[in-house]
Amino acid sequence: MATGWLVVGAVTAAGVLFFAAAMAANRVLRPRVPTLEKVTTYESGVDPVGRGWSQTNVRYYLYAFLYVVFAVDAVYLFPWATVVETFGWATVAEMGVFLGILAVGLLHAWRRGALAWQGARRHGGSASGTGGAA
Repeated sequence: MATGWLVVGAVTAAGVLFFAAAMAANRVLRPRVPTLEKVTTYESGVDPVGRGWSQTNVRYYLYAFLYVVFAVDAVYLFPWATVVETFGWATVAEMGVFLGILAVGLLHAWRRGALAWQGARRHGGSASGTGGAA
């Protein structure tokens, strides 16, 4: 038992030492020539314009959160589907409860209007991007 923990400690120590050596080599070997262009703040290669703070619509975060919820759902659902025959009806009931909770959450978001995209219509354009022209 002690030999197993000794191996775990040795691997952990080797990992920490490797990380520390890589960071030290980075500090020693990198060029240090700061210029105005290098220290200027930028976002995705675009020069900063205006103030540094802007407000983002919360709908983007809501859609990202819903995506993460259903991506995690898929992470649990696919492995479960491969072993459901082995474990029987108890796992079917458990997955039913899991999917039911997700369905209730989706129904709640839908009833509150959280799934309706309203960004294009608020600014005078149409959702298809044609500006209302047929």
